[in-house]
Amino acid sequence: MRMLLLLLALGASPAFAAPAKYTLQPDASLIEFETDFGTDKITGQMPITRADLTLDFKNVSASHVAVTLDSAHAEASFPFAAQAMKGPKVLDSVDFPQISFESTSVTAKGEGAEVKGRVTIRGVTKPMVMLAMIWRQKGHQAGDLSHLTIRLTGAVNRSDFGAVGWSDMVGDQVRLDILARIARSD
Repeated sequence: MRMLLLLLALGASPAFAAPAKYTLQPDASLIEFETDFGTDKITGQMPITRADLTLDFKNVSASHVAVTLDSAHAEASFPFAAQAMKGPKVLDSVDFPQISFESTSVTAKGEGAEVKGRVTIRGVTKPMVMLAMIWRQKGHQAGDLSHLTIRLTGAVNRSDFGAVGWSDMVGDQVRLDILARIARSD
């Protein structure tokens, strides 16, 4: 697997010298989360309803990401946790059925990239930083940037968004692990 820095070097070819639009392959992508539940963990997934992705391999800072998640259809490892999570004391999915993230900057960092942006949960918008790694999907030849996989990791504190229900039992920090498969659309 070749990481972001190698892709950036490969991106100098004329075919990838400008920003390129990518579409998400939702059936091959996972938005996973976990939080502490006493000595155990609550894990889950959330579907993506929209993703706008522009990647510029020559000028990483010109890249942009905007993603919307469907909190009303989130799933959790414990059935009661899913119901509680979507309820008014945590995500309040009836009044706030979507969670959104939009990048404000993308910079190369180590073998990956740092994606800074704004996340909106329960109608509250806060800054968020995610670390990204990117590589070609299996079966695609060197220099072929048409099908990529991105792994993003980060965390939010649910209390920052007023999602404070069951704080005596459930941890404040929610860790995110996103594996997104994307295909070039232009």
